[in-house]
Amino acid sequence: MEKNLSVTNKLEQAKLWVQAAGAFLRENINGPVKITEKTRPDDLVTNYDQLVQKNIVGQIKHAFPDDLILAEEDEIKTAFSASIPSLWILDPIDGTTNFIVQRDKFAVMLAYYEYGVGKFGIILDVMKERLYWSDEAAAYCNDRLLKKKDFNLHYSLIGVNAYMYRTNTGGLLDLSFQTLGVRTSGSAGISYTDLFEGKLMGYFSNLQPWDYAAGSIIASQLGFVTKSLDGGEPTFSGREMIYTVPKSLQNEIQNYLKSSKIE
Repeated sequence: MEKNLSVTNKLEQAKLWVQAAGAFLRENINGPVKITEKTRPDDLVTNYDQLVQKNIVGQIKHAFPDDLILAEEDEIKTAFSASIPSLWILDPIDGTTNFIVQRDKFAVMLAYYEYGVGKFGIILDVMKERLYWSDEAAAYCNDRLLKKKDFNLHYSLIGVNAYMYRTNTGGLLDLSFQTLGVRTSGSAGISYTDLFEGKLMGYFSNLQPWDYAAGSIIASQLGFVTKSLDGGEPTFSGREMIYTVPKSLQNEIQNYLKSSKIE
């Protein structure tokens, strides 16, 4: 019971931190943006990514000084391990390009793990002010309980990374012909919120741990599973092709993915 109370305390504080970050971003949505390229021209970081991360990391360190952190920016890169008692995984702005160009469709994401087990996830759709979160029993949007939905592969949409789709990586183009089509949002966090709301049946992309940690935890409370593209468990060790789909359809979907070589 004491451990559950500790997790609940962390969840409530984390929700406040993420909401405060969202309010800060909305207040400064038209402010001056300083943009830096990271690994390639479309891999960008802004002064706002860094400010949000600095604030949330500071809050975690102040409140829970023994906890470790894996975050996207500034080389805060604790390696994921099942031996770590308490690990936070943070993406300060998921969909940075959307933030820069569209001023919309971006998210703040925070997840919490104990000994490799996801305890809660939080995704804030910043501009819609929708806070998606889970505890160890259910998933919510703000105060609204989210419910599991029934999906039919042939009458659903899927979210797919644009490059993976057009190159038929893992047979994703082939898989799309078994559905009503694909959608690409440019943000893992926003794609996950569409999954939670039943607007997408599955999500397939090439992601870092901070891109899918929170989403996979929330999705698990809604009947989804998160796997690497070959059907194995995600490694949380770097960029990886992963999917989140209804557990009830996983075998059917995996059969289509096996039809094409995964590179």
